[in-house]
Amino acid sequence: MAWINSLEEILYLAVQVCTMLMELFGISVLVYTAVKCFLRWIRREKDIRLELAQGIALALEFKLGGEVLRTVVVREWAELGILGAIIVLRGILTFLIHWEIKNEKKAMEQEKSGASQ
Repeated sequence: MAWINSLEEILYLAVQVCTMLMELFGISVLVYTAVKCFLRWIRREKDIRLELAQGIALALEFKLGGEVLRTVVVREWAELGILGAIIVLRGILTFLIHWEIKNEKKAMEQEKSGASQ
């Protein structure tokens, strides 16, 4: 039975490390995208909204992946409820951002087709 406890501890540590990496990747993508878009905004470039929305969506996907991974080691119902709420909220945010990306792409296409005529 001691080896089962050891395996459980190894799984817990592996999930913690992977979750932290997923969170770090999400934060890195978000900061990189924000700085890049800010610099483009300073130069008065156009169409940065789409790039920023795509970066936010990707960052949220990483963070959502970390939360899903964290559910593997949940031991209490209260903790599972909190994680479930976080996953639902991040899922809704991701959906809304993807909707905004779709609308922004559509607006850009309409703008380009109107400019070419």
